[in-house]
Amino acid sequence: MSSNITFGTIFSRLDFFPQDMISLLQKLFSMLMMTEFVLGNFANGFIALVNCIDWVKKHKVSCTDRILTALAVSRIGLLWTIVFNWYGTVFNLPFYSSDVRLIVYFASIVNHHFCLWLAASLSILYLLKIANFSCLLFLHLKWRAERVVIMILWGSLFILLCHLTALSIVAKMEMNDYEGNITSETKLRDIMHVSSMTVFTLANFIPFTMSLTAVLLLIFSLWKHLKKMQLSGKGSQDPSTKVHIKAMQTVISFLLLFVIDFLAQIFAIWSYTAMQNISFLMLCEVFGTLQPSAHSLILIWENKKLRQAFLSFLWQLRCWLRKGK
Repeated sequence: MSSNITFGTIFSRLDFFPQDMISLLQKLFSMLMMTEFVLGNFANGFIALVNCIDWVKKHKVSCTDRILTALAVSRIGLLWTIVFNWYGTVFNLPFYSSDVRLIVYFASIVNHHFCLWLAASLSILYLLKIANFSCLLFLHLKWRAERVVIMILWGSLFILLCHLTALSIVAKMEMNDYEGNITSETKLRDIMHVSSMTVFTLANFIPFTMSLTAVLLLIFSLWKHLKKMQLSGKGSQDPSTKVHIKAMQTVISFLLLFVIDFLAQIFAIWSYTAMQNISFLMLCEVFGTLQPSAHSLILIWENKKLRQAFLSFLWQLRCWLRKGK
């Protein structure tokens, strides 16, 4: 989760909760967290490994595979920061000093940012490569699909720098001892918090809008294609239709998980002081981990090369287990 909130702070404010109930919730949600962590690391590590092996064999790698590999690496980094934050705040609070917490926080911000923007760039790449429109602007972008993706990623770096700058100023203001007019300093701190949250919302809203636009245009392109196929008297189960559907499934799954992740962050950032329900807040943390783990499994199944490599891996594993018996 990319927030300043720690569960250690929440526990200290909820003394009225039975200790055995808190312990049970910790174990339950920790099991769910570790399950997502293991599956996410396996899926993302598998994606990166397959693409790297393919690059070594062919001495070239497509733009799609480059984005998938970078996305997998950033998601592995995000999963590790999430679990490290979970361990420090839930099980080992004395070890989780303010300096360590700040490092983990900024690492999660960077990894989470690239997870969102790389997934959004992948959605745009699917749109430009699969959709068919006669618009001159779309054709211009289609011919320069890789350049469009590169420009999007450069723009995301600018937003990331703005986000980190705002967060750095807020962190310094919170960690330093203030002198002088406390009221004016409090107002300035509130202004910086608002600025930080504005950049945070912008950093999330833009990739969501890009992915939503991509899936809507893919649906419209598929509708036009099916209408054209009906007029020509051909069937609807042609390769272009299947490619449209697979791309839409991938992007829609990302959008759904994106919404879950975003809502989980918003609840964790804004509502932790008012909501006297520790189970809900811990559940938000678990839901926030779904995107870097579950979506990678979907990517493996929807990508032909990754799916074939995964099925081959399962077959070899099955043969190895049989030999072991």
